[in-house]
Amino acid sequence: MSNEYAALTGDYTIDTAHTRVGFSARHAMVTKVRGAFDEFEGTFHIDGENPEKSSGKVTIQAKSINTRNGQRDDHLRSNDFLSMDEYPEISFVSTAVKQTGDADFVVTGDVTIRGVTRSVEVPFEYTGSATDPFGNQRVGLEGSVVINRKDYGVSWNAALEGGGVLVSEKVTLELEVSAIKNA
Repeated sequence: MSNEYAALTGDYTIDTAHTRVGFSARHAMVTKVRGAFDEFEGTFHIDGENPEKSSGKVTIQAKSINTRNGQRDDHLRSNDFLSMDEYPEISFVSTAVKQTGDADFVVTGDVTIRGVTRSVEVPFEYTGSATDPFGNQRVGLEGSVVINRKDYGVSWNAALEGGGVLVSEKVTLELEVSAIKNA
């Protein structure tokens, strides 16, 4: 393990102003609809000498879903999709971390949506570290993973006249993380 990673060892808080928790899904079999969650919080621990001892967790407010279309967002918040009144939070809690390349890691963790928990493996790339103008040490990570929304009880759909469905079962979760090392 390089000294670069050893220097990163510590606890971090996700900077929500510079982090995107996004997603994309096919709509009407022809295009992708992209969105993000605007309210979330998260922390993680980096062990630069032993990455497998690193860990993290993120909590997302389901009501904060934003696809830039109010009517669609209201539908996604409803019982057809996220059922946010009954399940206001979506969460991720890591269970394992494995380094797979110089700057590549696979974070295994439990994703809970609508009260259903499933294990997923999220490939992440370490995109670098820097000291910002305010003296904060920052790290960057980017990752994405495809999940099947039906695995979480999010099964609403509508058939299309020419075949196929309105909303894909597969959803790509997109994570672009900037985190600040705790003092």
